[in-house]
Amino acid sequence: MGSLPFTVSDLQTSTSGTRSSPTLLCTPLMGTTVDQMLIEMGKAKEIGSDVVEIRLDCLRNFNPRPDLQVLIERSPLPTLVTYRPIWEGGQYEGDETKRQDALRLAMELGADYIDVELEIAHDFNNSIYGKKPENFKVIVSSHNFHNTPSSEAIGNLVARIQATGADIVKIATTALDITDCARIFQIMVHSQVPTIGIVMGERGLISRLLSPKFGGYLTYGALEAGAISAPGQPTAKDLLDLYNFRLIGPDTRVYGIIGKPVGHSKSPLLFNAAFKSVGLNAVYVHFLVDDVKKFFDTYSSSDWAGCSCTIPHKEAALKCMNEIDPIAKKIGAINNIVRRSDGGLMAFNTDYIGAIAGIEDQLRGLNGTNPAAGSPLAGKLFVVLGAGGAGKSLAYGAAQKGARVVVANRTYERAKELADKVGGQAMTLAEVDNFHPEEGMVLANTTSVGMKPKIDETPISKQSLKHYCLVFDAIYTPKETRLLREARETGATIVYGTEMLIRQGFEQYKNFTGLPAPEELFRQLMEKHA
Repeated sequence: MGSLPFTVSDLQTSTSGTRSSPTLLCTPLMGTTVDQMLIEMGKAKEIGSDVVEIRLDCLRNFNPRPDLQVLIERSPLPTLVTYRPIWEGGQYEGDETKRQDALRLAMELGADYIDVELEIAHDFNNSIYGKKPENFKVIVSSHNFHNTPSSEAIGNLVARIQATGADIVKIATTALDITDCARIFQIMVHSQVPTIGIVMGERGLISRLLSPKFGGYLTYGALEAGAISAPGQPTAKDLLDLYNFRLIGPDTRVYGIIGKPVGHSKSPLLFNAAFKSVGLNAVYVHFLVDDVKKFFDTYSSSDWAGCSCTIPHKEAALKCMNEIDPIAKKIGAINNIVRRSDGGLMAFNTDYIGAIAGIEDQLRGLNGTNPAAGSPLAGKLFVVLGAGGAGKSLAYGAAQKGARVVVANRTYERAKELADKVGGQAMTLAEVDNFHPEEGMVLANTTSVGMKPKIDETPISKQSLKHYCLVFDAIYTPKETRLLREARETGATIVYGTEMLIRQGFEQYKNFTGLPAPEELFRQLMEKHA
């Protein structure tokens, strides 16, 4: 059984779900001493976590009674005590009876929750039967570090966990594909008992971020990026500040950026701040997608309201659309997808608008021309490096403004194919250094040469940059690439990749929401974080 697409009925269930209280944010404590854990508790409270998970298996010299007493009594937040054995992905290798005794002791000393593994839960729960304090709850957990089973298998697992007498069901699986998360969302939505559903690994990130949308009892957020207790765990700070975790609920619309890789994208920062500033019930997340068609087939309900699309999916996504903006169709690449009111997908290309507008503004500054006087690109020789999605956008955008376009690519065939479409000429990247039929040309780099981590590379020699009046680089990590630095040193005007990013973001925001973008906010955030 594959990933089931969401149906309208699933989402209706989620809106009137079984759990009305908000999803708790739990921060795992990974200190190796009691003192370290006490410091971490203070930090977790400061950040805004709701619960701390005391991972006893991380403590080097654990002395059950005195240590638990101090940790539980001095915690400023409710406590969840976990003593994870090596056979369930933890660090404890000792005697099983001693391990379970420590968990029973935690209960007696006032822990709010303990987490026990499904394998031993039946006997463990029998051993505490009739002894549970009033507000104390047992989480029974199952961890699958290999994959995410079928919906049917997960359903059976939930039933097995419930049968042990669990107060809260916890299922952690591993994402091999982002669509695996859909099966866990489904279980959380339909579950009649409080459920913690987590899909581990980078492809499972949305299972953690969107937990409040699907009624998860709790989700985990690390204290620091280096201190994660499971693969793919975000930090508590990012959950709260970057993804506005507290504002997510059953009716929240989900937007995001699909790409591979995608973790470096700054888009969630911009869009989530913008949504929050105008009070829109929406969240924008990272979607690490391997198979675009599978992604759109799985997340097909109206709540999955749209996405930005980056490398390598700008061309593959075209085939999944119901409608394509005419210019995007000619470019043959899209970067902005919006769900129509009838459920279909409509695609745009805002890259070319963003980059071309940024270049035009700088050229006007150079020539002192008036915006009303037509495009300053008209008649210019415009050299585009790279013939992928962004290269197509710039070549097409420049040609539309009346520039004479030259496309240079690693392989000549791809350059020729694009150049023919825009009525320009083609060459290989190797030929660019010796190409300067005139002075005052415009250069646009859309290759990844010079991008982190290889920041000392550049697609064109410094010597040949003197023939250009303006140089644009689509790369924005780092903001100042070697290409831009050398262009500035030779006297050219430069346009940063962040400019294309910001301006295409304005357009996407407009397409997503029907509202004008908060341009000043976008710029401030980019300045601060890029």
